[in-house]
Amino acid sequence: MKIKELAPTEKPRERLLHYGADKLSHTELLAILLNTGRKGYSSVEIAGELLKQTKSLKALKQLSINELMEIKGIGMYKAIILKAAFELGERMHSADTSEKFQIKSPEDVARFAMGRMQHLSQEQFVVLYLNAKNIVIKQKEIFRGTLTSSVVHPREVFNEAVKIACNSIVVLHNHPSGDARPSTEDIETTKRLIHCGALLGIELLDHVIIGDNQFTSLVEEGYLEG
Repeated sequence: MKIKELAPTEKPRERLLHYGADKLSHTELLAILLNTGRKGYSSVEIAGELLKQTKSLKALKQLSINELMEIKGIGMYKAIILKAAFELGERMHSADTSEKFQIKSPEDVARFAMGRMQHLSQEQFVVLYLNAKNIVIKQKEIFRGTLTSSVVHPREVFNEAVKIACNSIVVLHNHPSGDARPSTEDIETTKRLIHCGALLGIELLDHVIIGDNQFTSLVEEGYLEG
């Protein structure tokens, strides 16, 4: 069925105008981005097919442009529109590093990175370098892969800290599984960094693990005591 054959109350664009974007389903929002369908199929039907094949928005977001184009009815233009929309959504839920961002709590750390890191397919280890007012003056990716205490070397973390004369640091990484509970390696890596930072006079304030709409602060949860 074509979109124009739907009743006005069933058309995604009209429903958005009348009820608001938050009242639309994933399928309807995707249909608006796709704009047009293919021969014999509306954009709503193609959007439904997209979600059926990928199972979730998270999985859909991770598809490359070439993988999107393998789905019937998705050409390069539509694939680019989808990738751009996903990237904008991610950026909106992550802090703008061009603006001053102050870290006062683990919640601030999660807000800084959640949108960008929660759906990554690999673990990414990032350091936030803070000034005396706990404002982020720089962030740096140290490692991407599977986190172990041997791959995150204190030298890589603190070289930059010394170079830019930061006051303290916060480290964070994601768990692609979505489970934000720390592993033994996470805890040991953090303790090692705390020890090295103390020798340099640069305090490690926290290690925050990002999961799927959840996070864990190793300091707040008491994993680093003793």
